[in-house]
Amino acid sequence: MGMTFKGGVHPYDGKELSKDKPVSELLPQGLLVYPLSQHIGAPANPVVAVGDTVLRGQMIAEAGGFVSSPIFSSVSGTVKAIEARRVATGGTCKSIVIENDGEYTETEFKEVEDVTTLDNEEIISRIKNAGVVGMGGAGFPTHVKLSPKNPENIEYIIANCAECEPYLTSDYTRMITEPEKLVEGMRIVLNLFPKAKGVFGVEDNKPEAIAKLRDLTKDETRMEVAELTTKYPQGGERQLIYAVTKRSINSKMLPADAGCIVDNVETLVAIYNAVKFGKPLMDRIFTVTGNAVANPQNFKIKIGTNYKELLDAAGGFKTNGCEKIISGGPMMGFAMFDLEVPTTKTTSALLCFTKDEVAAFETTNCINCGRCVEACPEQLIPSRLADYGEHGQSDMFEKWYGLECIECGSCSFACPAKRHLAQSIKTMKKQVLASKRK
Repeated sequence: MGMTFKGGVHPYDGKELSKDKPVSELLPQGLLVYPLSQHIGAPANPVVAVGDTVLRGQMIAEAGGFVSSPIFSSVSGTVKAIEARRVATGGTCKSIVIENDGEYTETEFKEVEDVTTLDNEEIISRIKNAGVVGMGGAGFPTHVKLSPKNPENIEYIIANCAECEPYLTSDYTRMITEPEKLVEGMRIVLNLFPKAKGVFGVEDNKPEAIAKLRDLTKDETRMEVAELTTKYPQGGERQLIYAVTKRSINSKMLPADAGCIVDNVETLVAIYNAVKFGKPLMDRIFTVTGNAVANPQNFKIKIGTNYKELLDAAGGFKTNGCEKIISGGPMMGFAMFDLEVPTTKTTSALLCFTKDEVAAFETTNCINCGRCVEACPEQLIPSRLADYGEHGQSDMFEKWYGLECIECGSCSFACPAKRHLAQSIKTMKKQVLASKRK
């Protein structure tokens, strides 16, 4: 039995559609778009102008503050525009538009012979200058995460290899095809924290990945592989920390307060590329899947590539069409109405379904069955919080710990009345946090 947490749900995982497909490299055509906000914190500021010629790996926007991150061109070509463009979430964001010349001419990168000769400051600065951010979804600048107030208190570096979100196989693909890069990324982070132990947390539905990582780390005294129970949201930061260390954190704490730092698979690979080879973050693995996709698979993509191109490369839609498109996974991703949007550092998947099952559900009244309470990994009472949300009762929402919600969607999934619990709670949480900021 793997390590786990209390609560959670077991959705159909859908991973067989894309998990064993070889990774194909996708070379984009035409225009690539780079939104200036691909991370938590201040947007990046452009350092190129319209008409400039750029190389692959060249910085096109610099960090706009300490909690920010630079952005690099993933192709060589010409800057066509700097303007507002639509992004996957549906809003618009100031973006740099580059016309790909198809040559992929790279700028020079400074490789380091032996990374162990670098001091902490040099490691952090190489990560910062490469634009590395959390690539599991939130996009928190990695150099900030690796500079906690009390570095000597860090006891665990946890690699989030759980990939608990159904259908997604990009992290799994990386673990199967390039596990060495993941282990080397962990080694670099462990150099920063001499007291820490590196733990790869992998769900037990990925036995091949567990075997590969165990084999690679068998002689490492400071690394181990933790087999986790397959359950959603096992890869949630708080759930992962609890499963591995039995330490709990809440919304007012950072993982560092529990002596932990959590990094996603792609992020650790990006750390390795940045520190060892001086390569900025330009590429990632991306899953195109779902029962409406002709040939579901994983691609190695240049960040900034259009979603429509990725779908076309996977054979487009099957003949029976597509009713629902999601960026990310089915539990925490968001619905899209347009595919003419760019991929970013934090986008991991495009999901297409022939039927929009959720929209077809008839919502009925709450029957007080308690299933949402059972499913909630934070041990909240979602049905009650959703009521407060729907009635605008922000004081009661806070009193009943609504801000502790991690927005995983387990409650909506478990609800037999098909109430949109997570949606009501999420909306209220946003309003409460916005009024606090005022």
